[in-house]
Amino acid sequence: MKHTMNATGDLGTEGWHKPWSGSNNGNCVEVKKLGGGRVALRQSTDPDGPALICTTAAIAELVRAAKSGAVDFLVA
Repeated sequence: MKHTMNATGDLGTEGWHKPWSGSNNGNCVEVKKLGGGRVALRQSTDPDGPALICTTAAIAELVRAAKSGAVDFLVA
């Protein structure tokens, strides 16, 4: 399975979502549910660039870790 794809060329322009918004000058991650237990992520400022493909289980674990503070070092 490919772990990256071209965000619009391989995955299209429909169905991308910004799960949150903030005052970060538009720099955020957009997500798209692909089905088959997979999720695509892309940089909102580069919608034609690469998209990272993850499993929904991996995203769930990242969210759990973020809520617990386990990945705070990434942004400190």
